[in-house]
Amino acid sequence: MIFIFKKIVASLFAPIPLILFLSCTGLYFLWFTRKEKTGKICVSIGVLALALLSYDPISNALLKPLENRYPSYRMQTSKENISAGRKSQSEFVVILGGGHVSDPKLPVTSQINSSSLVRLVEGIRIYRNSPGSKLILSGGRVFDPIPESQILAEVAKDLGVDQNDIILESGSKDTKDEAKIISSMVGGTQFVLVTSACHMPRSMALFKRLGMNPVPAPTRHFVREKQALSPSSFIPRAQALRKAEAALHEYLGLLWAKVRRQI
Repeated sequence: MIFIFKKIVASLFAPIPLILFLSCTGLYFLWFTRKEKTGKICVSIGVLALALLSYDPISNALLKPLENRYPSYRMQTSKENISAGRKSQSEFVVILGGGHVSDPKLPVTSQINSSSLVRLVEGIRIYRNSPGSKLILSGGRVFDPIPESQILAEVAKDLGVDQNDIILESGSKDTKDEAKIISSMVGGTQFVLVTSACHMPRSMALFKRLGMNPVPAPTRHFVREKQALSPSSFIPRAQALRKAEAALHEYLGLLWAKVRRQI
């Protein structure tokens, strides 16, 4: 019940539902009441919020503190291990799922969302440069009859990963569950944690709260420091709104975890 409530609240507090609520409330006051000033204020706030959150500099400013919390994973040591024939210090590469919708009519790469696909590719890249390591693919059923980890495993095998090196975690519903279950799987061994850059601060906090100390490997960065300016940089875009949505989702997730004393 708490899980469903959390999902509903997270959906309602996304930018588009909030903006629509403000705008519709304003229109109601304008058309059906005499509180025209209140209506104008609500509509104005809604339009202004839409404009600002659709603007790259604003959405980047929201995301940057999350994505820059942890540096990218350093692969140099792993490559040295390969050349020297040594095993990697990290026994596991843990990949957190980012969402999926199973549809047998589609290729497996289309059944996982873009976050999951990028996380999986980065995890496989690290796995290939970490001799002796195994992949832990994490993701349960949630609102789908097939666990995400199962679909991730199919993609990984199609990309050449040995089935014997794949371990599935299929019982989780959210990041908190993933941390608990993976804790029992890895014990006290060192492991690399792969997830989206904006999701990494919350993930690391949840894992560390349970006594683990994973090596962060953030991926799927939205904010790029030296990105060249283009005409679209000065025009509101849907992609910028998507970045703002990702940032607000993570800030809400961190707040929820703190309120629930999970971190």
